[in-house]
Amino acid sequence: MQISLSFSGKNYSCNLQKHIDISLPVSDFTRAWYIDPPKYTPVKLVDDWVGSIEEGGDVNFFNIDFNPHAHGTHTECMGHVTREKHSINKALKNSWLVAELISVETADIKGDKITTATEIDKELKHLGVDAVIIRTEPNELKKATENLSDSNWPYLDEEAAKFLYRNKIQHLLIDQPSIDKEEDGGKLVAHKAFWDVNGTPREHATITELIFVPDEVPNGLYLLNLQVAPMENDASPSRPVLFHLDEEMMV
Repeated sequence: MQISLSFSGKNYSCNLQKHIDISLPVSDFTRAWYIDPPKYTPVKLVDDWVGSIEEGGDVNFFNIDFNPHAHGTHTECMGHVTREKHSINKALKNSWLVAELISVETADIKGDKITTATEIDKELKHLGVDAVIIRTEPNELKKATENLSDSNWPYLDEEAAKFLYRNKIQHLLIDQPSIDKEEDGGKLVAHKAFWDVNGTPREHATITELIFVPDEVPNGLYLLNLQVAPMENDASPSRPVLFHLDEEMMV
């Protein structure tokens, strides 16, 4: 199915039958924050009923113990860093977004790998987009397959987050467990700067973490479909899917 849309004075088309899923599942593999793998436990009732076919039950009926911030791709709202409760289920108002995928080289600063405002500004070609998707280089497969706890992952400095805020980027996606430093004493300066929690809070802006974008996916403009599990919580497992936008030539 081919559709057309206009963006920044130009016309684009995309094929909705050709999608690129950049989400990582809730699984035993990709996780962070020193959290154990998710646990799947069959429900057991007092009359010896068990929710497991393997254990003699009629159906599989499992409770799942997981953390949306630690297991797989997740999308969060500013309720992640505010005293007031905010729900991602209410914060995400539009699931169809124009996004730009960029690849960034991190700067080595005092033992940390940092994505700076200068690097984002250099790579970003379309400041009018709804969303920015950041692929950090080198794009190692371990981001999609390993426990990233105690890895001091690459992160955004405060000025990078402020740059995105000033340029009205509503949705930020990144291939790390957090846009902030793993051990920062609870400051979360990039989160707070992106949501402007100490100024005019952006309750409908979102941050999506722990995505993975394969090397063969080129930088550029995409139609992004960002779906979250409808949970009344500050964060939820999510599934961002990309559709490449091709500029239509005038004839």
